[in-house]
Amino acid sequence: MTETWQPTDRGVLRLPSGRLVRGRGLRRPLPPGPAPTYAVHLLGKQPPEVDWETRWLRWPDFWLPSSHADALAVLGEAWHRAARERVEIACGGGRGRTGTALACLAVLDGVPAERAVEFVRRNYDTRAVETPWQKRYVRRFAD
Repeated sequence: MTETWQPTDRGVLRLPSGRLVRGRGLRRPLPPGPAPTYAVHLLGKQPPEVDWETRWLRWPDFWLPSSHADALAVLGEAWHRAARERVEIACGGGRGRTGTALACLAVLDGVPAERAVEFVRRNYDTRAVETPWQKRYVRRFAD
């Protein structure tokens, strides 16, 4: 079993269940400390190679995932794995798509969908979830 993140690690969001997930912008350098054991890359094009296991969820900048079914499956797996592994959610800048995905993880973790964006903005980044359609996506994620 792999250890999860430390709650004080940069970019780490603590979900109500206690799961820790790190959000990050891929255009920034990798933060100091341990590497993820599993990452979800939210990009419109093929992500760069890394030394840990990844899943690519096709998600163009400022938009929504190309496939809702894929998003449910990939984010569901990330939520499950976060109980025992260092899971990272990452897009280019680490705010819009990453914040939206983190809010979806919060919904999976029991945060009411109408409060998930506020939860992520309060506990991860005040500018997370950048567009009205990303906010709407979070509200309808588990429907």
